[in-house]
Amino acid sequence: MSPWRPVGWGRLPGVSAFVWIAALSLAAWLWLLLCQGLFWRTDVRLPPREEPADWPSVAVVVPARDEAAVLPASLPSLLAQDYPGRAEVFLVDDGSTDGTGELARALSREHGGLPLTVGSPGEPPAGWTGKLWAVRHGIGLARARGPEFLLLTDADIAHAPDSLRTLVAAARTGGYDVVSQMARLRVESRWERLVVPAFVYFFAQLYPFRRIGLKGGRTAAAAGGCVLLRAEAAERARIPDAIRHAVIDDVALARAVKGGGGHIWLGLAERVDSVRPYPRLHDLWRMVSRSAYAQLRHQPLLLAGTVAGLALVYLVPPVALVVGLIARNAAVAGLGGLAWLVMAGTYLPMLRYYGQPSRSAPLLPFTAFLYLLMTVDSAVRHYRGRGAAWKGRTYARPDAVVDERPL
Repeated sequence: MSPWRPVGWGRLPGVSAFVWIAALSLAAWLWLLLCQGLFWRTDVRLPPREEPADWPSVAVVVPARDEAAVLPASLPSLLAQDYPGRAEVFLVDDGSTDGTGELARALSREHGGLPLTVGSPGEPPAGWTGKLWAVRHGIGLARARGPEFLLLTDADIAHAPDSLRTLVAAARTGGYDVVSQMARLRVESRWERLVVPAFVYFFAQLYPFRRIGLKGGRTAAAAGGCVLLRAEAAERARIPDAIRHAVIDDVALARAVKGGGGHIWLGLAERVDSVRPYPRLHDLWRMVSRSAYAQLRHQPLLLAGTVAGLALVYLVPPVALVVGLIARNAAVAGLGGLAWLVMAGTYLPMLRYYGQPSRSAPLLPFTAFLYLLMTVDSAVRHYRGRGAAWKGRTYARPDAVVDERPL
């Protein structure tokens, strides 16, 4: 007698109900595979571009708070940009206590290259995040030069020598107001290899890159580590004043520009890399949990829906497979196994992009469970008054901030 005999509805109603749950999970994966903008593909790279006859001027704005540990690996790459037009770097020291500003000046004297200006805006006023207050100060310093483009890049991002050149050429050729690249994050430690590719995978699932580039589409996002922004579009969208309280500032910036009729583009980077290490799970946990609940607009119902959705999409498949095998229910095991197979298949391109082995793909449910816990922890921290904390600052939810007239 075959061990895979059907289990009667009346004998094991729990297993029978699980058939429908597993079927729903598989249906969700088929929808994600076919209808979510092909988010799982990693071939969205810088669009076709031609070098302009006249190269526009560019101001590179780098907000930096306590970045002395990573600055030697990132700032020289900006100073060494091979850019045919006029370009300057404005590093804004956001109240650092580790000598970030002094180190930046020393690196400029040592390496030469593009002109460097180091400024300091002081502590941000109420209603501003520190990073956006620093960006505002940097844009203000650059405005006197009348740049056509602003490159907003983080202090932990290293750029290939032709990075600025290719970004500007892509923006000019495609008529983009924003060209942003998702910097390649480090995957050297065990936890980085487990968590980082999934982080980018989840981001692409939430904001499919192909949809972001569509004119008139609603999907808008950018990657804060590398954002080339047309100065005229920044002024039109009132960047950064209009998003001054945003914790997830890159997405807020993209929404503001696209909402004002701007054309934006986001894709994976080829030679733009983050040099910031995340050697421990604690470091990655803090990176995710500090903004996860802000992504859900601090709404308990959205949190509950997200937890339920993560469980249905990522946790049900392996659980269904195990339950089906134990209960000898071919339907439950088959549906769960097939959903897990589709999940792993969509994860493979991202693993290849990060140079990770294909055998890591079945571990995605475990990584998703970690992200679920990080999201819940983000909400707990928020309600304990420690949410959205970063480098000594804690930010209130936007609707708790008194809405001031922009400074």
